[in-house]
Amino acid sequence: MAALAQPQKLSDADFSRLSKFIYKECGINLTPLKKILLESRLQKRLEQLHIGTFSAYCDYVMSPAGVQEELIYMIDAVATNKTDFFREPVHFDFMREHLLPTWHANRPAGIFKVWSSACSSGEEPYTIAMVLEEFALGHPFSYRIVASDISTKVLKKAIQAIYPMQSIAQVPTALCKRYLLRSKDKEGARPTIRIGPRLRTRVEFKRINLIEDITGIDADFDLIFCRNVLIYFDRATQEMVLRKLLSKLRRGGYLFIGHSESVHHLNLPVHQVKPTIFRKV
Repeated sequence: MAALAQPQKLSDADFSRLSKFIYKECGINLTPLKKILLESRLQKRLEQLHIGTFSAYCDYVMSPAGVQEELIYMIDAVATNKTDFFREPVHFDFMREHLLPTWHANRPAGIFKVWSSACSSGEEPYTIAMVLEEFALGHPFSYRIVASDISTKVLKKAIQAIYPMQSIAQVPTALCKRYLLRSKDKEGARPTIRIGPRLRTRVEFKRINLIEDITGIDADFDLIFCRNVLIYFDRATQEMVLRKLLSKLRRGGYLFIGHSESVHHLNLPVHQVKPTIFRKV
């Protein structure tokens, strides 16, 4: 394989090959408007692999060896991972004010189970853990959090649980003091925080591709977060993914989706409680 002399251009034909392959493997629907973005994100992979053209990269990643060795890195490059602590706070308000008190009144000896199904770099499941820990301060309460993503790169960051100081702007001061650790000041270093061990031990991370078989995960979750991932799927894939998720949600459990997403056009066994909040029926 020849080393790259200069950045390569992604032809329409190679974009078509890659976009169809990406759709098949992870359900992400890349329109022609995403061509430049895909070219930019995969350029580094060509350089790292010393592959001279996108055409050669297509041949490689779609080969049996490429599917085995390169596919996971391509998905890491393609996946968009934007998240924040306490993002879309209405969901966490609903948990505190309605869902958890009602659940605890009906099942005080049970284990409250949450799945963050597209957890990215971990801010979402660690926010969930803060809310559940706070509830547990005033109630005898057990819980379990499973967090998954398709990208191994962001899962490694989530497990490490180290974030820039500015990322905690939306975290209440009392929670910062209780659950976050500040980095020791080093000259020239940007200050960071780390999620404390109490929360880190409460989150179990898994790599899961939501369009593949998900039989290896529990089927009795009380709450599933699937936020800001449906926007990358077409309608058929959205319905397929949501039906899989709902098969893992107990009857009466809740599904949270992102505020830029909708399920109104889909045939699903849920009824809307609030915008972006649904209950399985």
